[in-house]
Amino acid sequence: MTEQEKIFQLKDELDKVRAELNVLYEISNAMRTSLKLDDVLYIILTGVTAHVGLGFNRAMLFLVNEHKAMIEGSMGIGPHTAEEANQIWKQIDKEKSNLDNLISNYKASSTAKDSKFNSLVTSMNFPLNEAEGGIIAQSILKDASINVSSETISRYENDPLLSKIHMEEFAVVPLKTKEKTIGAIVVDNLFNKEPVTHDDLRILVMFANQAGLAIENSRLYEETVLRSQINFLTKLWNHGYFQNKLEEEFKNAQENEYYLSLIMMDLDNFKELNDSLGHQVGDTVLNKTSKIIKEYCRKSDYPCRYGGEEFAIILPYTNKKEAYMIAERIRKTVEESTYLHKQAPINKKISISAGISCFPEDKTSDKATLLDMADKALYQAKHNGKNKTCFFSDC
Repeated sequence: MTEQEKIFQLKDELDKVRAELNVLYEISNAMRTSLKLDDVLYIILTGVTAHVGLGFNRAMLFLVNEHKAMIEGSMGIGPHTAEEANQIWKQIDKEKSNLDNLISNYKASSTAKDSKFNSLVTSMNFPLNEAEGGIIAQSILKDASINVSSETISRYENDPLLSKIHMEEFAVVPLKTKEKTIGAIVVDNLFNKEPVTHDDLRILVMFANQAGLAIENSRLYEETVLRSQINFLTKLWNHGYFQNKLEEEFKNAQENEYYLSLIMMDLDNFKELNDSLGHQVGDTVLNKTSKIIKEYCRKSDYPCRYGGEEFAIILPYTNKKEAYMIAERIRKTVEESTYLHKQAPINKKISISAGISCFPEDKTSDKATLLDMADKALYQAKHNGKNKTCFFSDC
């Protein structure tokens, strides 16, 4: 090789390194634009798959659930079929989309979340051990990148990942923080059939190291936000969260024309309990009652501690009859609770009264009126002898 050829080769290598560093810089900046975990995961996988990023056809992100000792599919970005791949690439090429455009489109739309590929990935979970978790568990537990080529894929024919998703060549790279490995990224080029090269893997590892730290920061942020929205004593959502969520759900119910019910509940004779047995016993009763409320709420409901001995439950997609059934189950369980009976002051039984309002069954155009209606129904239940459930329409 002549001296001039060596110079050209070095220049080409330098240009390649500069391009790689520029890609990493752009994606790293994008990851700093949000602390929401879903946004961060999407930015990471968009950076891995976008033509202006690392350019893989598909990318899957798996995170470790330490409490369950499981590896859970968190998000998948990429086409489900070759036809879909061609449509996506043509559209991106036509629009000349850059990384910022792709990320903005995600934040404005639920298309990525609703894709078949993402649904497939998020349905996957594997035990955090090599025997059952296969190649993903191996990568995470050994903190090692694994590049599977068409020549070596036969070694993994019984792998649990390959039993759920078709891949011909792929790579698995661990996601690391300063202290531990928190998950893995899986990439492949199923549709354009390009191999995952050594250079591809090298830059993916560099990127994954940054991505792991971004995910950990996002998790810490979301944990902090969650703690600020939970009432310490009852472990229910607090008053501030209730007000924000009710406003959000009321707006959604108006725009999408679905039922929204609100149950307001209040412990009967609670003041007498505190006066006769002290606040420590009162706190224990509040805690026990909260557990009963949570037990009968569905995943879609939002049980909250409104304040003092008063509770609130926001029930999206729920009419007043359905809300009444839930309120009555809670009321009857409190009424029959042996523990609460033992703590009750003399001749003052611990029970719960409830009031229900419902949009659009009760004519209201704002969340404040819906709340006022539920409060009035609760007052009616108290006025009628306590330990009852009343509708606003009963007032």
